[in-house]
Amino acid sequence: MPHLAQTDTLTDVRKVLIVEDDMSLAIALREGFVTEGYDVSSAADGVRALERARQVQPDLMILDVMLPKISGLDVCRMLRSEGCDVPIIMLTARGLEIDKVLGLKLGADDYVTKPFSLLELLARAESVMRRRSPRFEAAPPKQSAFMFGPIKVDLARHEVKRNGMAIKMTSREFMLLRYFIENRGRVVTRDELLNDVWGYQALPFTRTVDTHVAKLRKKIEDDPHDPRYLITVHRLGYKFTA
Repeated sequence: MPHLAQTDTLTDVRKVLIVEDDMSLAIALREGFVTEGYDVSSAADGVRALERARQVQPDLMILDVMLPKISGLDVCRMLRSEGCDVPIIMLTARGLEIDKVLGLKLGADDYVTKPFSLLELLARAESVMRRRSPRFEAAPPKQSAFMFGPIKVDLARHEVKRNGMAIKMTSREFMLLRYFIENRGRVVTRDELLNDVWGYQALPFTRTVDTHVAKLRKKIEDDPHDPRYLITVHRLGYKFTA
């Protein structure tokens, strides 16, 4: 039986929910927060934002004002009416001062005007989390390292090694591997992977996930055609086993 060892836990990793319908911006935000050590979830419309907020219970929300189906302002209002006190940073279009005022009145903690600097947004995220939650006053917790078989994954350094030798991975492959590790033992669907790793809603008949899983297997499996760790669950998705 393969062995999965962990040198730390992921229980204190900060969770952020990014709600943005602009695909390119959503992907950029995801990669920026992942680089800073956040566990990132995403949604592209107001209905999905409410669902994900209730499911994930994030430590922070980045919430665009202009969203399909339900506006960001209404998402904020509805969450606050349910007693949800997650810190919310709203993204507003330049010149729409009324959105900023309404957002703050409805319970948002801060706002950033587009276009904005990613470094500024990350700094504001740290600030609102420190204000709202004492457990984030210290530096972010050190990330875990995991081992399974001959593979060691260092989540802090974004490094993967086999028998001590570095394995080259793209940022997307590393994000995918990390997601499988964090969700080990359960079946994850292709839709989940597209939404949580790629940051956009699944397109029908897409082979994006399958292609990346095949590439990942070549790097972590002894035999990619008879995988030991990254198992296909017929008609459902994939499961990382240990």
